[in-house]
Amino acid sequence: MSEKTDLIIIGAGPGGYRAAEYAAKQGLKVVIFEGDNVGGTCLNVGCIPTKTYVHSSTFAEARERMAQVVPQLRAGVEGILSHPNITLVREKGVFVDANTVGDYTAKNIIIATGSETKQIPVSGLDDPRVVDSTGLLNLDTLPKRLCIIGAGVIGMEFASVFSRFGSEVTVIEFLKECLPALDSDIAKRLRKYLEKRGITFKMKTAVENIADIDADIILIATGRKPRVQADFANAGFEYDERKGITVDENYATTVKGIYAIGDVNGRQMLAHAAEMQAVRAINHILGKSDGIRFDIMPAAIFTSPEAACVGPTEDQLKAQGIDFVCKKSFWRANGKALAMNESEGLLKLFVAPSDGKILGCHAYGAHAADIIQEVSVLMCKDTTIHELADMVHIHPTLSEILKNAAES
Repeated sequence: MSEKTDLIIIGAGPGGYRAAEYAAKQGLKVVIFEGDNVGGTCLNVGCIPTKTYVHSSTFAEARERMAQVVPQLRAGVEGILSHPNITLVREKGVFVDANTVGDYTAKNIIIATGSETKQIPVSGLDDPRVVDSTGLLNLDTLPKRLCIIGAGVIGMEFASVFSRFGSEVTVIEFLKECLPALDSDIAKRLRKYLEKRGITFKMKTAVENIADIDADIILIATGRKPRVQADFANAGFEYDERKGITVDENYATTVKGIYAIGDVNGRQMLAHAAEMQAVRAINHILGKSDGIRFDIMPAAIFTSPEAACVGPTEDQLKAQGIDFVCKKSFWRANGKALAMNESEGLLKLFVAPSDGKILGCHAYGAHAADIIQEVSVLMCKDTTIHELADMVHIHPTLSEILKNAAES
């Protein structure tokens, strides 16, 4: 007979462990299933390990720092999950029916199984030179020649890092420009800058056979797809192998009491999106309202220099027929950037001409993510460019790049 609890969570990645932590603090009894290391892809083989590489000067240093940082953060998640209201079950969570997972039953269940590498239909993927991002992070020797298939976030971050370590890097991309979520002007400028630093880009190029690629290691960086499980059928909710689980604005599936958060619903495949979706789902279970703005979702790409964005691109605004004014500001005109020897960068701020409301912002340059975070906060409160211009910014700081755009 199944043991009863208030909430079952499948997966202990950023969405799952945040849901467990928040629910436990609200007094719910939680059972969370995880068949692998806690922390999910992001902590163990994704954003955290790659950032240790970004902030290391050599390959050897990066390997050493990753070996220190990841276990430390994983221990932190284990600490979160040691709350008296949380039971961590170290096995894969499998649906028996719509209310039962493994040996537990609950009125409410949250699925947070994350995502996995999306494979491409090309010949030769069984070539021993082929790795995904996890395989690349597990290399113990620096590849002399690295070929990366895909110029999205994963591909561009690794291209920037391994080029700096000394690898000869080639990036092959089917589309005409890298980083499709980023403003095309910003993306092009970033790519051109990386080209000057020695990275070879082959845009509008399709790979037909891995055997044709001349490289020591070949990274498949063509994106990720929701990790769906065959046992989902036992619960009866709607899902698609490619698009993920169907959810509403509260991240509820088509079966009452079952929710899906994070990458598995395919909506916004970002760790911080998963965390906030977790909060919304728990609030819905508790009958609480919140003011989370899922329409305003900042994102960053940790190349060198880094890039970041919030809101639509210039091309998207034009396609949607939205009136806007584009205000630009350059890193080379900022005192702090010059003092840091980080003069490469451009910020584009999109503003509604009628009332000055900030519509979005895309940028690349040192600490672009921090600047975009400020814009995201302002957008969440419907701030106008006039109000931004009236806000005091510390001198000398990179945040003055944003203020200069507002005043231009």
